[in-house]
Amino acid sequence: MLLSVILLLVSLNITAQKLTVPVGGNSWVTRKEKNDKAEVTDSGWINWNNESTVFTTYIHVNEKGSLQVYINGEVIKGKSIIQCTINGMTKRISLSGKLNDVPIGEWMISKPGYIKIEIKGIQKAGDVFAMIDHLSFTGTCINNETAFVKNNDDNYFYWGRRGPSVHLNYPLPDTTDNVEWFYNEITVPKGNDVIGSYFMANGFAEGYFGIQVNSATERRVLFSVWSPYTTDDPNAIPADKKIILIKKGKGVVTAEFGNEGSGGQSFLRYHWKAGVSYKFLTHAVPVENNYTNYTSYFFAPELNQWLLIASFNRPYTNTYLTRLHSFLENFEPEKGNITRKAFYHNQWIKTSKGEWKPPSKAIFTGDATAKKAYRLDYSGGIENGKFYLRNCGFFNDSTKLNSVFEVEPTGLSPMIDFSLLK
Repeated sequence: MLLSVILLLVSLNITAQKLTVPVGGNSWVTRKEKNDKAEVTDSGWINWNNESTVFTTYIHVNEKGSLQVYINGEVIKGKSIIQCTINGMTKRISLSGKLNDVPIGEWMISKPGYIKIEIKGIQKAGDVFAMIDHLSFTGTCINNETAFVKNNDDNYFYWGRRGPSVHLNYPLPDTTDNVEWFYNEITVPKGNDVIGSYFMANGFAEGYFGIQVNSATERRVLFSVWSPYTTDDPNAIPADKKIILIKKGKGVVTAEFGNEGSGGQSFLRYHWKAGVSYKFLTHAVPVENNYTNYTSYFFAPELNQWLLIASFNRPYTNTYLTRLHSFLENFEPEKGNITRKAFYHNQWIKTSKGEWKPPSKAIFTGDATAKKAYRLDYSGGIENGKFYLRNCGFFNDSTKLNSVFEVEPTGLSPMIDFSLLK
C-alpha cells in the first residue's frame, strides 16, 4: 500500500521540497505613505508599522501547480493580523511570537513565470506588525529551477535587488582597420527613464559613455575611463597610473571614481528627455609616452550642437577603440522592481584611415546576476530596425543570453563637421 502511494505521488509530480527565500534579496516596499520608514534590509523587513505598507516578493517558477506560502520571523508583542495576495486572491492570518514556517495559505499557479507575493499588515498590538527574515514555499510548482536570489554571498542581496545588467556587444570583422571613432544613438521611450538607470551608449575596453537618471530632478551625461591599475580605491592608484584630465567641456564636473574599478570620471548635469534621440561620439588614439587619449562628445538636439564632455589620457596604453559595446543597468536597488528599456541605434565606426563602417551585428549578454539565474527579467533584440535592451520589473519574456542579432544598415553615415569639435 505504501509503495502504491509513493508511486502515485511521483506520477503526479508532487514534491515535498521546501524553498527558503530570503526577503532581504527578493523584496521591495512597493507601497507606503510619506514618512513611512518601512524598508528592506539584508536581514529582512523592518519598521513595518503602517497599514498602508506593502512588501512585495518575487520568485520565478517554471511549472504551474500548487503553491503553499509560509512566513518566518517574529511578532514582538501580542498578535498581528496580516494578509497575503497572489494573483488577485487574498488570505489573512493571525500571527504571534516566533514564526517558524507558519503557513499563510495555498494558491494555484496557472502558468509558469514570475509570481508576485504582496503582504501587508491589517492589525497589530505592538509598534510593528512583525520582523520578517524569509518566506518559504512548497507545492507542485516549486522545484530546483525556481529562480530567486539564493543568498547574500558576494553581496548578492544588493546586486540581486539592483537587477540584471544587459549588454550589446558589437563584433567587428578581423579585417577592420584601427577604430578611431565610435558613434551611437540612444532613444529612451517615454516612461522608461526610471531613477537609477544608466543607458550606456559607447562602451570600449577601457571605459564607458552614456546617460543616467540620478534623481527626480537630476540627470547626467557620464564619461569614465578606467585606470590600468586594478583597484576599487582611487586613492590606491600609483601616481604614474592615474588617468590624466586633458580638457573638459563647460559645466562638466571631473573627479576620480571607485567601487567598480577606479579611474577618471566626468559628468555633465543635463536634463535629457525620454522620447528624444541623443547622439554619442567617442574618439581614441595613441599619443606620446605610451598614453592613449580618449575624448567623448554628446550631441544635444535641444542646443543643436556637439558638447565636449571630457578628454583623458590613460597611461601604459597604446591602442585604438576595441571591444565596442553598449549596456543598460540599474544602480538603485530600491528601483530594481521597475522595468526600463532603451533603443540603441545607428551605430557607426570611423577608422584611422577615415572610412565610416556600420557595425550591424550585436551579441546579447548579461552580468553575473543573469548568468546565475538569480534574476530572469532581462531581454534584448530588434524592434523596428533598432537594437534594444530591457531589464528589471519581473517580466517573463526573457531573451536567451548570447543571442546574436543583426540589423540592416541605413547606409547613411553621420554628418559631422569634425573641425567644429572643441
